[in-house]
Amino acid sequence: MTRARKWLLGAGALALLGVLLASFVPSSEELTQRASMQMEAALGVPVSVGALQWRLLPSPRVVIQNVATRQAQPVEVKQITLYPHTAALWQLRFQVDRAEVEGAVLPQLALVQLGRHPPDPAPGQPDKPGQPDMPGTGDLPLAQLDFQDVTWVSRRGNRVMFEGQVQFDAGWRPRTLQIRRPGVTPAADLTLTRQGQEDRWQTHTRLGGGSADGELQLHTTAQGQMRLTGQLKPRGIDAVSAMQAFNHRSIVAGTASGETTLLAHGANAAELAQSLHTTTHFTMARARLLRLDVSKAVRSAGQDHAGETPLNAASGQLDTHNTPNGMAADFTRLKAHSGVLSVSGKARVVNWQIDGEFSVDLVDGWVGVPLKVSGPLEHVQVSVPAGAVAGAALGTAVLPGIGTAIGARIGAAIGRIFGSEPADQKSPAPARKSP
Repeated sequence: MTRARKWLLGAGALALLGVLLASFVPSSEELTQRASMQMEAALGVPVSVGALQWRLLPSPRVVIQNVATRQAQPVEVKQITLYPHTAALWQLRFQVDRAEVEGAVLPQLALVQLGRHPPDPAPGQPDKPGQPDMPGTGDLPLAQLDFQDVTWVSRRGNRVMFEGQVQFDAGWRPRTLQIRRPGVTPAADLTLTRQGQEDRWQTHTRLGGGSADGELQLHTTAQGQMRLTGQLKPRGIDAVSAMQAFNHRSIVAGTASGETTLLAHGANAAELAQSLHTTTHFTMARARLLRLDVSKAVRSAGQDHAGETPLNAASGQLDTHNTPNGMAADFTRLKAHSGVLSVSGKARVVNWQIDGEFSVDLVDGWVGVPLKVSGPLEHVQVSVPAGAVAGAALGTAVLPGIGTAIGARIGAAIGRIFGSEPADQKSPAPARKSP
């Protein structure tokens, strides 16, 4: 068969398909209304659709434009393109093979409201015989999803752009998933690969010039509840560039490694995301605490803390989980030391506000001085009970060694009694030091 004849046969088949579609597919206005109603039913909030139309060339597809939820901060999608399964169309069925999303804005505050309060069903005309439903059907509703220029907007307005691709197995199980931060150096991306037909995925993450590889597992009960577990191994991740990849500033400079476990549970993907809890045990060598000179803060009773604190080593535990105010990060078992000081304590960061309590030992004999850090990460407030500093200095002058520790503790108590520290605040246990 000549190439020209093949082309004519293909054009004839496409024209026949167009005639069939025209005979059973509703008008663009009807399709737009139906798409809006079905999205509202799925998302639980009012949805507007600018336009929806069939296009046959260069291949059959449905183009949905200017989709937006009606919320204070709406979810917006510039264009969704659905590529139907051609064989299903010949059977007058609509099944999506591939979908493309271009130019979406996803505010975090809007996403948490989706699916909570389904709207009352709007009156609509009954379907005509043979009309296809807009969503995909069958065991494999969607084979592949490509997305680009998708912007995530955090609670505080931080905008982060993503692009990527997902290939699905039956039951909406991702076979492969790739998410990238375009234009970021060093590279920041995540790749998941399913292991056969098991609900296990190998993960590979590149971030901050390092990696975090591991495995995720999904367990489903007979009642349909899901439980996600995972183990990752962060290696050689530079804290500053890792935070810069998501448009944030780090409070510490250095390279981190460790072990991470994660746990989530819920009836669907949204509930899994909301319940996600991670625990990371980390270590850092030759780090720097940025925008805070701990030694200066202690000596000035918190009046002056501008500068940096060099650290020979740092370690601790980081737990992250969702709260009504956003993602919370709890730092516990924190320990750090350098040639001039050692620090231990804990801190919580929520909505980029820090609340931390530390115990500081200085090499010249000031032991167990309580240090409190609070306020926005960009402009932290540092306070040291005046009595604690006086007590530490007195202990050093009167009785070196064990007297230093005793003096610091007495001074801290005096500071609380005379109002240097609010009564409902408890300083962390001072570090022990041998005489």
